[in-house]
Amino acid sequence: MELAMVNSLFVSAIFFFSIPLLLNFLLRNKLRSKKDEAQLQSLLQTPPGSTGWPFIGETIEYLSTTKEGVPERFINDRKKKYSSKLFKTSLLGQPMVLFCNAEGNKFVFSNENRLFTSWWPSSIDKFFDTQNASKSEEAMKMRKFVAPVLKPDTLRKYVNIVDSKTRLYLKAQWDGQQVVQVHPFAKDLTFVLACRLLLGIDDDKTVAQLQKPFGHFSVGLLSLPIDLPGTNFRRAIKAAKQLRKEFEVMIKGWKSDRLPSQSQGILSQHVLELNEEGEESDMATRILALISASYDNVSTAMTFVIKYLAEMPNVYDAVLKEQIEIARAKGVDEPLNWDDIQRMRYSWNVASEVLRLHPPANGAFREVITNFTYAGFLIPRGWKLHWNAFATHKSPEYFPDPEKFEPSRFEGKGLVPYAYVPFGGGAHMCPGKEYARIAILVLMHNVVTKFKLEKVFPDEKVIGLPILRPAKGLPIRLYPHQQL
Repeated sequence: MELAMVNSLFVSAIFFFSIPLLLNFLLRNKLRSKKDEAQLQSLLQTPPGSTGWPFIGETIEYLSTTKEGVPERFINDRKKKYSSKLFKTSLLGQPMVLFCNAEGNKFVFSNENRLFTSWWPSSIDKFFDTQNASKSEEAMKMRKFVAPVLKPDTLRKYVNIVDSKTRLYLKAQWDGQQVVQVHPFAKDLTFVLACRLLLGIDDDKTVAQLQKPFGHFSVGLLSLPIDLPGTNFRRAIKAAKQLRKEFEVMIKGWKSDRLPSQSQGILSQHVLELNEEGEESDMATRILALISASYDNVSTAMTFVIKYLAEMPNVYDAVLKEQIEIARAKGVDEPLNWDDIQRMRYSWNVASEVLRLHPPANGAFREVITNFTYAGFLIPRGWKLHWNAFATHKSPEYFPDPEKFEPSRFEGKGLVPYAYVPFGGGAHMCPGKEYARIAILVLMHNVVTKFKLEKVFPDEKVIGLPILRPAKGLPIRLYPHQQL
């Protein structure tokens, strides 16, 4: 009797506890069979946060903190309110999840094309006209096209050219001047370097002819997407078409000449190696994207490097000491080479700290291609993700006293993986990292060995939109060295 009762209770218990499992099994199968994502979303909770106002979401708040030069404020306020790992918001008319820590960055960089894929606002498509490729396909093609061009083994052969062009441009623009404006200079120098290294253009007149439409393109690329006559956006669209046509003509010329040499530029050699017929229009689009990325990102980094060298005498002196040692080991007017770049360890620590405090690109966006969970929350298919460098770069969890300029952070044991991400991370790290490193270090060498620097406006503000920059263009007073 007691055994029968125990068995009965045991069976009842199994039945009782099996009901939720059975219902869960049936419900999940029903959801799978109907692919009803709305019901799935009702069962799992999306990350905490706010989607703000209808249509505009929290875009205005996001942009306003960027414009004020403190994009981290948007993130930190919501980290405190919702979660230190991630939160939901609505930006650019899209439901979006923003990851807030190094673990989240690693997750994003490790799941590209598996859980999510590249995404950018549709307005950007007007500038980069590809042959009906999806965003993910174009992102992969772009990386395949660019990666061989900017790999260290390729770039090391061009350090001497970067140095020679930088010297000449610095001499032409700064010699004999008492005050110079750094940000416009850095943009012009970056464009000159891109034309020479990538396109093989060494003629000042041709560079100037390309620079005018490129200036319109750069200004309008991230302007308000109002496609009306007279707007920056419309001018940028026209400029992009003009530049793509120019690049197509160049590509056809490279293919017909078929004479690869260092004087031609890296891209001309790469196009010949690809040996692909047709496709000039797609290649032209990718060349435009490549030069655009180097133009804004590298010039912004250069500008802020000069800013800190002018502000911090102790940092300037340490950089100068390192660069003098390199200069004295070389012959008169002998250009820098790859080995010299490798010796600029402290100088690169300084540049790395600049990139931590002022990463030229805030981050990037992704589109979710399948439902997944993270930290116990559902991230639905179709939502967008945003990783933002300021989320970790300005976090005391990873960088104690994060507002302090301290190059020694990059010495010794190193950093928490995926906390420092000015170039992204993982397999999809920006292929332009080495190009940026060479251009920045070469400029540092040539500036500090020729001039002492002083800011004209000690309290000049940093503003954003579309990218962070000194509000007045960073005017600097130059004091040429008499002797080193």
